[in-house]
Amino acid sequence: MPAPVSRLTAPTARSGRRARAVRIGTVVTGTALVAGALMATPAVAAPPRAVDPYNPDFGPNVTIYSPDTPVDEIQADLDALHAQQVDAEMSTNRQAVYFLPGQYGSTADPLQVKVGYYTEIAGLGASPEDVTVHGAVEVYNRCLADGGTGNCLALVNFWRTISNLSIDIQTPDRGCRSGADFWAVSQAVSMRRLDISGGNLSLMDYCTAGPQYASGGFITDSRLPFVINGSQQQWLIRNSEVAGWSNAVWNQVFSGVVGAPDEAGFPNPPYTTVDQTPVSREKPYLYVDDEGRYNVRVPAAQRDTSGISWGAGETAGRSIPITDFYIATPSDSVKDINNALARGQHLILTPGIYDVAQSIQVKRANTVVLGLGHATLTAVNGAVPLEVKDADGIVVAGVTIDAGAQLSPVLLRVGSPNGNKKLDAQNPITLSDVYFRVGGPHVGKSTTALEVNADDVLIDHTWVWRGDHGVEGFDPNNGVNGDTQRWNTNTGTNGVIVNGDDVTATGLFVEHFQRYNTLWNGENGRVILYQNELPYDPPSQADWTQPNGTLGYPGYKVADHVENHELDGAGVYVFNQNNPSIITANGFEVPEAPGVKLHHIMTVNLSAGTLQHVVNGVGDQADATNTGAPQFVVDYPTP
Repeated sequence: MPAPVSRLTAPTARSGRRARAVRIGTVVTGTALVAGALMATPAVAAPPRAVDPYNPDFGPNVTIYSPDTPVDEIQADLDALHAQQVDAEMSTNRQAVYFLPGQYGSTADPLQVKVGYYTEIAGLGASPEDVTVHGAVEVYNRCLADGGTGNCLALVNFWRTISNLSIDIQTPDRGCRSGADFWAVSQAVSMRRLDISGGNLSLMDYCTAGPQYASGGFITDSRLPFVINGSQQQWLIRNSEVAGWSNAVWNQVFSGVVGAPDEAGFPNPPYTTVDQTPVSREKPYLYVDDEGRYNVRVPAAQRDTSGISWGAGETAGRSIPITDFYIATPSDSVKDINNALARGQHLILTPGIYDVAQSIQVKRANTVVLGLGHATLTAVNGAVPLEVKDADGIVVAGVTIDAGAQLSPVLLRVGSPNGNKKLDAQNPITLSDVYFRVGGPHVGKSTTALEVNADDVLIDHTWVWRGDHGVEGFDPNNGVNGDTQRWNTNTGTNGVIVNGDDVTATGLFVEHFQRYNTLWNGENGRVILYQNELPYDPPSQADWTQPNGTLGYPGYKVADHVENHELDGAGVYVFNQNNPSIITANGFEVPEAPGVKLHHIMTVNLSAGTLQHVVNGVGDQADATNTGAPQFVVDYPTP
């Protein structure tokens, strides 16, 4: 279990033209949810809440620094925050740290930022070049129970964010590798709008017990130096520039990346390169204008693009003044939030846990819902926490959605199940860094996590996770690490179901669901990087067999009636630790149609269980005789 975290003393207010007090809120330990949040519905809706454009109240878990703040004070604050969050994998604390435009640290006195769980680090400039950290912003391997370096890993370094700043790498001689920024992360971690120089970016930590395997990850809209990658099982980098890239493990995907390596040698190395990203929209971001007023920039959707969005000036799109947002806290009712959305306001969810007993409904075209600091919606009494209606240009970003103890039919529904409204393909509904959990911090139950019914939806980086571990209190003697209890208690039937046509996903990570991890029913689906682990915990083969007798469920299923679908760079992994004798027939299952094309796909055995084929009976078996060795199919069907 995560170690308890302590309360930090709030430092005094900073000086400076646009300085804000640095505030670290009360830390909640353990797995209990915030009492009463969003459950009570007042009889009379609150009037519109005034927002100060120069000094908006983002709540106690947002910290904003000015360049006038002494570096040693920033360093002390952020060291304390990291100590609080480094082992807080299943905690309820959420934090966001923002830097106003300016310079932070120096060659002589660098700022060394370490990023823990549920922490967002971001600049508040209109361009990443407006905020520069001279030092490093890093994630190291996490060292577990023994308190030393004997059990350090990166495979569970989830749920953290860095964006919209420049890093001038200045690292001390660490005795292992200096001149590199370490980013040893796994799923649900995004790196967006960065300009990194002065050294290398390393996607592994050389210093803490040496490089360890990681299961990341995602970078977009960034200008990067040479990238060292020797331990990441899979990675997607999209619409960026790289000076170079070294190494890979199983599945490295580049989409719209200037300087991307050639894929011609696939699978040695296992690079997949898409020259232009077919559909993209960068995530909305907070920034402060030249007058000191806060705004949210909403990038426009783009088609067939490569490279960064900010290299020639302001990112294309629109700016929304902060005064047009309802800035919500976990104590606000769903009724007040829905009334604000109905009035035409946009929504900011400040960091925290929001217990949601009735759906937050986003109905109006071009509405923006932006979560800060991994704001988390938790279903209460079987509710659907978030519903996005059939309307052009709605953007949901930076939000985590958790199942609750009562069964929810779905955690996020996009579009009406019976809707036939044609939406604007040039202005798609967009989900950016939207994450899902069924189990982990508490017992969770859902039939489907993400259901997409609308056409022309863009999913830009998501991790849809039925927990394979957590603090639910299962008896470790019942099955392997409580897996038998987990199978029957943390119930998640399907991860992602796509019913809409012309849906695009860039960075689709889906794991451990009990039937279909991904079921794609819509036409013209397009996916760039797919990562899946089958469930660890089926108790028996009978629990993991389809009604028609097929052994197991594929990790990626395209419905039999679909005529057009395209997938680039995908892996399905098997680790049946609860019962290693379990067999799954295929990692991928797709219809035999000329318009259905899979490019660079694979299966891997992680030491338990068997995947007989990669796709539709094609591809070699992944089992205990070839643990860790990918079984590749370069193209399906074979040209």
